[in-house]
Amino acid sequence: MASLLEMKEIFRSADAVCFDVDSTVIREEGIDELAKFCGVGDAVAEMTRRAMGGTVTFKAALTARLGLIRPSYEQVQKLISDNPPQLTPGIRELVSRLHQRGVQVFLVSGGFQSIVEHVALQLNIPTANVFANRLKFYFNGEYAGFDETQPTAESGGKGKVITHLKEQFHFKKVVMIGDGATDMEACPPGDCFIGFGGNVIRKQVKEKAKWYITHFDELLKELEER
Repeated sequence: MASLLEMKEIFRSADAVCFDVDSTVIREEGIDELAKFCGVGDAVAEMTRRAMGGTVTFKAALTARLGLIRPSYEQVQKLISDNPPQLTPGIRELVSRLHQRGVQVFLVSGGFQSIVEHVALQLNIPTANVFANRLKFYFNGEYAGFDETQPTAESGGKGKVITHLKEQFHFKKVVMIGDGATDMEACPPGDCFIGFGGNVIRKQVKEKAKWYITHFDELLKELEER
């Protein structure tokens, strides 16, 4: 197991950095915002808490939550236009600095492709670097489920994405940054996990993560030291 000093060195020399999105890159949980927008906020927020705590499988929680929300294509688009995701302070500067250093930045999220791509656009991250869940709709725009073949649709999926990235791009060091259990379990195959508690603190992650931060400025400072 790497020490904190070794983890900081891995971060400073990483080829790629993967960020979780909900409650990490953005301040909200996208699925909770969609649930509120569709009038079932409280029930879905409780399911999200259980999923993020790692007490139920991610896929089971996602299926149950979407079964309650049943969002239409129109509702998803209206949510993005009326209530766009709010970037977490410091993330724009951090991603920009990583890009300047030639580091590849990826968004690896259990959230929804349409929302995550909107976030990627704001951060100058190519949509090809987005891994997220895809909602499915019927021709009339009604909810038709989600693409269960996406790796991010299940527990352990973020680790599968990192394995895929290492195989495709031959990255030597990949860092995962996020607030939840699904982020922490992606290392290994990720080389370093940085827990983020700037928007919400998950007790399990705070207790188990060797490197835990509450503001992205802490990572910017690490980059400036080299």
